[in-house]
Amino acid sequence: MTIRSYRQIIRRRCRQIHVGSVPVGGDAPITVQSMTNTPTSDAGATIDQIRRLEEAGIDIVRVSCPDEESTAALPAIVKAAQVPIVADIHFHYRRAIEAAQAGAACLRINPGNIGSQERVREVVKAAKDHGCSMRIGVNAGSLERDLLEKYGEPCPEAMVESALNHARMLEDEDFREFKISVKASDVFLAVAAYQQLADACDYPLHVGITEAGGLRSGTIKSSIGMGSLLWAGIGDTIRVSLSADPVEEVKAGYEILKSLGLRRRGVTVVACPSCARQQFDVIKTVEVLEEKLAHITTPMTVSVIGCVVNGPGEARETDIGLTGGGNGTHMIYVAGQPDHKLQNADIVAHLVGMVERKAAEIEAAKARESTSPALAPS
Repeated sequence: MTIRSYRQIIRRRCRQIHVGSVPVGGDAPITVQSMTNTPTSDAGATIDQIRRLEEAGIDIVRVSCPDEESTAALPAIVKAAQVPIVADIHFHYRRAIEAAQAGAACLRINPGNIGSQERVREVVKAAKDHGCSMRIGVNAGSLERDLLEKYGEPCPEAMVESALNHARMLEDEDFREFKISVKASDVFLAVAAYQQLADACDYPLHVGITEAGGLRSGTIKSSIGMGSLLWAGIGDTIRVSLSADPVEEVKAGYEILKSLGLRRRGVTVVACPSCARQQFDVIKTVEVLEEKLAHITTPMTVSVIGCVVNGPGEARETDIGLTGGGNGTHMIYVAGQPDHKLQNADIVAHLVGMVERKAAEIEAAKARESTSPALAPS
């Protein structure tokens, strides 16, 4: 056992599918998704929002397609997007066929909601013809009537049974390029349903706590539920569902994955909560620093500690560190070692400059490595 073995997360083994060019499941990285909230029929507004999501690092974007006007706008949206587009089909099977023909990379459906097996067969054919995968999306708030009568209320068993019933409808058409979600707004219900589903099938799982709430409460709720599942190795693609700007969903998703060491993107700031020992305004410094570093995508860690009690120890574990000192003189650490002192200067500007230079060095080294010829065997 190594000293860091306690940090290891062993992911659930499952088959791999593709959403466009993005692999989901298997040994692929856990992907971050969000959903536009503009009218999909307004292609310009939807494309603008997708651009912002792409800048935030989104892997997959879902758009709602409740009507023909929405699927008519899909070709322009798909063409403009740099990430795969998932078409969320509500009830009408023709919308699914239109979305596949329009270039959607994935269809989010409940096969049981679109009618007969013949209609399911038509949708599967369209998906096969146009290279679409699917997501079976089960929601505790819209379970089938017969399951509610059988179980008396939404419960993990009912949700898993619904998911597996829908899966069989696709399997009967020899279609297995799909992932499954069993979402609920109740954390306990959602976690239990995903745990049971993870044991019952080998399909990739899209994980989320649906209708989680506003920015703060929804992020906390999602972190508890999704974090529990991800820690247990369950989850291949995620969405943090917030009543907030969709960009905030992407940020929260990455922070959850970063906290568990499952993905790294951008700067992780380690900062103390501040107390009477602080030698500078830690809270304001961190607030501005995170805003100024939002454009950095290179994985990096920065510690900002107000005094020497924990500062040197935290700095040893980060790429760049700042520890507050007396008389306005603070210590800057690089790669865990004291590097230079900073006296009565703009802390944020100094740290941002250091991070930007470090990021540029890392990216330049990556570029050199990717373009250098392979070494000939000796």
